[in-house]
Amino acid sequence: MTGSQNLLLLESVSQSLAGRASILHLLPLSHNEILRFDPPQKSLDELLVTGGYPAIYDRRLRAAEWIASYIATYVERDVRTITNVGDLLAFQRFLELCAGRTGQLLNMASLATDAGVSQPTVKSWISILETSFLAFRLSPYHANIRKRLVKMPKMHFYDTGLVCWLLGIRTAEQLRNHPLRGAIFETWVVSEIIKQRMNQGENRRPYFFRDRHGYEADLVIEHADRVQVVEIKAGQTITPDLLRIARKTARVLDETHNTDSILVYGGDTLQPWTDMTVVPWSQLGTIDWVK
Repeated sequence: MTGSQNLLLLESVSQSLAGRASILHLLPLSHNEILRFDPPQKSLDELLVTGGYPAIYDRRLRAAEWIASYIATYVERDVRTITNVGDLLAFQRFLELCAGRTGQLLNMASLATDAGVSQPTVKSWISILETSFLAFRLSPYHANIRKRLVKMPKMHFYDTGLVCWLLGIRTAEQLRNHPLRGAIFETWVVSEIIKQRMNQGENRRPYFFRDRHGYEADLVIEHADRVQVVEIKAGQTITPDLLRIARKTARVLDETHNTDSILVYGGDTLQPWTDMTVVPWSQLGTIDWVK
């Protein structure tokens, strides 16, 4: 058990564990796992603010207090263990800036300017977040599509409770009207799907898709015989415009792939459509994201 550290990426591990270790990545709780605790979260915003760290549910702790202690020990202990970060205050500021970019394209130059450090330092610190399973990058989808595509990756966090705490959001009421609520919801859906896939032994990372003409899919999941194209919207209602954009993106990808179009939204009703699966956030776990 290595705590919050990725054993295979630590420079201090000198020996190869090939053939001598079975690797299991235990990420924060998925929504289906959270539902096993009593009482479960009552609303989407409460779920996003609380996050999925097990101790919060197992010991019925206040999320903000536990995450505050976690960040303090993470910065003081784990960061120093993984690499030699001299200015811990600058690193914590960097962590907060990354939280404000969750669900968005990762522009290293812009992040370096805002954090007051060099681009090589930003790249190194991003690797620390990935090594310690706080954040991850989604690569853009390029497979056999002859269009001008965005080349920057997207950044996401594994836990939205951590994102909310870093952004100063402490309650569901504060999140409800926050300008980053849509990006936080997108991060929750993406991380939830990754958790479900990893819990079934599938470690291949999905992609996102965006071209220069404005066609975009928040998540693209490759399978042997098809591609799942996922659009994510935090709103509680489905409008014709949302469906129109999702359909156009699916058609762009369908030029070279057999696609399944899925729209995940912040409402509560499963809505039938002939050419698209529209899934409310609470039923995300009913979709097969592996086969």
